[in-house]
Amino acid sequence: VPRARRMAAQLLIGLAVALTPYNGMIRASGSLRQALTRRPLAMLSRASVLQKAVVAPRASRVACSAPSTDAQTTTWTAERTRKTFLEFFAERQHTTVDSSAVVPLDDPTLLFTNAGMNQFKPIFVGQVEPTSPLAKLVRAANSQKCIRAGGKHNDLEDVGLDTYHHTFFEMLGSWSFGDYFKEEAVDWAWELLTVTYGLPGDRLYATYFEGDEALGLPPDEEARRMWLKYLPEGRVLPGSTKDNFWEMGDTGPCGPC
Repeated sequence: VPRARRMAAQLLIGLAVALTPYNGMIRASGSLRQALTRRPLAMLSRASVLQKAVVAPRASRVACSAPSTDAQTTTWTAERTRKTFLEFFAERQHTTVDSSAVVPLDDPTLLFTNAGMNQFKPIFVGQVEPTSPLAKLVRAANSQKCIRAGGKHNDLEDVGLDTYHHTFFEMLGSWSFGDYFKEEAVDWAWELLTVTYGLPGDRLYATYFEGDEALGLPPDEEARRMWLKYLPEGRVLPGSTKDNFWEMGDTGPCGPC
């Protein structure tokens, strides 16, 4: 996808859906990034859905209804945005997980915590201890404080050029570990953004993975069909491997295996 097209989608509060194969399964993570600021919320950036292919009973679909009066009249400070997000997923049986330290205490591969998925790495790489609280998680939601001031994904080159790149921010995430899959994630993302937060649906875009012939990966037509329940074809856009995979290494849960 050309850079101008990506920027347009992001500026219109884009939603991105990406699939990462891992050990023959699809792992899940969802995240929304917000600035740590007391100003009204101006932008919710990308929400990724990377989930394991074990589907729980289908959740009821959310109609494309009008935003609530409360959402339309509320000043969306960072505090209220965070609280609303965590409560939304707690109502859907997600365990609220506190933000971990911005300087990781037990991960020598990271100088700073740079994403909401960091504290769940032991689950993704199959190294979680059976006695760890992480081992019991099925659904989780968190608001993770992040620093991007060095390393591969540091955002420094984009700070000051737009309204949504920051070196210190919180990343809101909803997570399914072998429980629900794409349909629930898409439905809840739409409900959260358009009903709970009151964002105008006619300004939202979604992306789906367009496939990669070199990696032997087909287009994610399933995710595309799910987004078409809410959006016209012109606002459900294909995304390339480069755009849809958040690669921190050559292999692993953040990139192709």
